Amino acid sequence: MTGLVAAERGIGEFAVVDALPEAVVVVFAAVTHLADPWLLFAMLAVGYWFASEGVAGSPRRAGATAIAAVTCAYAATALGKAWFAAPRPPGAMPPADVPTWLPALLSGWYEAQVLSDGFGFPSGHATGGAAAYLALALLYDRLWTDRARYLAAGAVAVAVAASRVVIEVHYLVDVLAGLLVGAGTVAVALRLAGDPRVRGSPGTDAAAGPTADLNPAPAFALAAVVSAGALAVAVAGGHTGEVVEAGIGIATGAGGAIGWRFVDGEEPSVPPRVAVPALAVTGGLWVGAYALAGTLPVTLVATTAAVVAVVALPALSGRIERSLAE
Repeated sequence: MTGLVAAERGIGEFAVVDALPEAVVVVFAAVTHLADPWLLFAMLAVGYWFASEGVAGSPRRAGATAIAAVTCAYAATALGKAWFAAPRPPGAMPPADVPTWLPALLSGWYEAQVLSDGFGFPSGHATGGAAAYLALALLYDRLWTDRARYLAAGAVAVAVAASRVVIEVHYLVDVLAGLLVGAGTVAVALRLAGDPRVRGSPGTDAAAGPTADLNPAPAFALAAVVSAGALAVAVAGGHTGEVVEAGIGIATGAGGAIGWRFVDGEEPSVPPRVAVPALAVTGGLWVGAYALAGTLPVTLVATTAAVVAVVALPALSGRIERSLAE
């Protein structure tokens, strides 16, 4: 659907960015890592496995719902990018303007940060960051105060969104759309999961709080369906990169729904000696899924297996621990 979003959609933001000191741009290039997909999903997985009742009334339900919400956000991003097919700003194209004072060891890193291909609307980092940090603030409702959680989540999400404009890989409208999409998908995912705060109904267990009855399976299913739509649009438009992203979204949504079938939601935290090797294995599968992106069936299988393992691990950790003890 090329043309629905203008290719040149700036409002003068890069004139402001170009006036910033180079050191500020380098700092923002680092800030953008706070919403890298690998970091967000690793953080969400660790929270899901290790969170206690000190941070959420039902930590496993809260953690899985956070993963489902972010999966929905990335599905919406894939659909938006394939649908609008809006290019990135010229600054995202090579060659990169690397500060001459930057050590050689960091020059390659900086260049990788400020160069980006693919479509630009909406911003995936802004969407994912908004979804992840808002979901964590809402679902880990016993951590800090409400005000502190929401301020922290908002600050990180806005900082990430700003970083994408400062390093000139997105227009301002791209990141504003991303923030809205991220927040919106969290609201939809929590409603599907049965969060009483979004549904406007009282929870069944007031002592356990709003996470007591959450069921992330419908949100995972929605992510798979939206990703399937993104796949259809991407294939029709011949957008190879978005085909891969949509395929990974389908696998993540399906894997999450399958993995949750093993879980009753009341499991204790995962023992570290089970979680550490599990994180290495699932992380390896996830990295392999991207490395083998040219072979879509392999990517789908690897991603599905990784997500099933992540979500099912709390239910399987007892068996794994007994096996390790033998």
